[in-house]
Amino acid sequence: MIVDIFDRLHEARGPLGQYQQKAEGYFMFPELEGEIKPRMIFQGREVLTWSLNNYLGLANHPEVRKADAEACEKYGMAYPMGARMMSGQTKYHKELEDRLAKFENKESAFLLNYGYQGMVSIIDSLATRKDVIVYDSEAHACIMDGIFLHKAKGGRSFVFPHNDIERCAKMLKFATKNAEENGGGILVITEGVFGMAGDLGNLAEIVKLKKDFKFRLMIDDAHGFGTMGKTGAGTSEHFGVMDEVDIYFATFAKAMAGIGGFVASYKFIIDSLKYNMRSQIFAKSLPMPMVFGALKRLDMLQNEPEHKENLWKIAIALQNGLRENGFNIGNTQSPVTPVYFSGSVPEGTNIVIDLRENYNIFCSIVVYPVVPKDVLMLRVIPTAAHTLEDVKETIEVFKKIKVNLQAGKYNTTEMQSMKIG
Repeated sequence: MIVDIFDRLHEARGPLGQYQQKAEGYFMFPELEGEIKPRMIFQGREVLTWSLNNYLGLANHPEVRKADAEACEKYGMAYPMGARMMSGQTKYHKELEDRLAKFENKESAFLLNYGYQGMVSIIDSLATRKDVIVYDSEAHACIMDGIFLHKAKGGRSFVFPHNDIERCAKMLKFATKNAEENGGGILVITEGVFGMAGDLGNLAEIVKLKKDFKFRLMIDDAHGFGTMGKTGAGTSEHFGVMDEVDIYFATFAKAMAGIGGFVASYKFIIDSLKYNMRSQIFAKSLPMPMVFGALKRLDMLQNEPEHKENLWKIAIALQNGLRENGFNIGNTQSPVTPVYFSGSVPEGTNIVIDLRENYNIFCSIVVYPVVPKDVLMLRVIPTAAHTLEDVKETIEVFKKIKVNLQAGKYNTTEMQSMKIG
């Protein structure tokens, strides 16, 4: 029997889509309005916002906005027309690549239109069906989708529990045997900063495994670029292993407050990717305002350390304040600040409503299946644009939320029945 695809999609909307009617506009696809800053407008009210990955506070910086506007006035959003390989190449794209490569202590770099599609395409281009991928169990969705493509081609992969070096070594043994049998190689993939829990990939220990196993190491440092390391060059700089990370990937969507990303490695690897990454070969070149904007942001990242210093001042104050008040923030070693509670999904729903409706605090909540059952996580993202007063206000509100949760005040359908959206 042939099934109408549309009928199936109408009935089964997926793990997130099933909540559309109740959640859209409030929990999912909420509309934050106004200039990008710590206090924005949500449903007509000003809220203190902790959900934007604007780490260095550059999104609304006057110099950044000026650079974006001038580039748009001079070039428009259309130039250059076409894909890089055909008609979309400019000296400014190459200048940005050269500067990024130098910053990451790599021979060469290549711009990517989007981080997500870039990572998927990098994995697809690097690994053949004979090769084996070994990866961390908490790898980002873009890495997982790249691995799915690899497996669709007949390739093998082995996963190790999050940051478990002993199990990583065990998976490398399996991978080595498989690669030897098929005449392939091994690619290990992990992250610099894990974006949910805020902990760091165990890069130094993974690098040590190169003494016993033959593999190449790629890291996704989307949350580490601009925030970690002495100069902001990322988590590999933080651990002192820049030379041992074979392929470095990051995006402009976090610390750079823009669009796009890049990959940096040996020149022959970047040359190979340039001619084989389908997501870039068949996509329009990154528009000039985004290139000029990225150059300006990179200038500020490299030459104005006060932005990263301010970020860490806020992050440390927030994290120390939460710990001192008995909150569980896990093992974060980055600005990403998870706040863990015990509770059900309905209780988590009511916490968010209470935060937004009664305390004007906007932050994201993470529930099962992203975290274990009966665990709730408020994901708080500090930025250089926040103030110590913002931190103090938020901690005081969280203390009230914690008391309410322990008293069972969120274990009710009363707040859920409020009209939202």
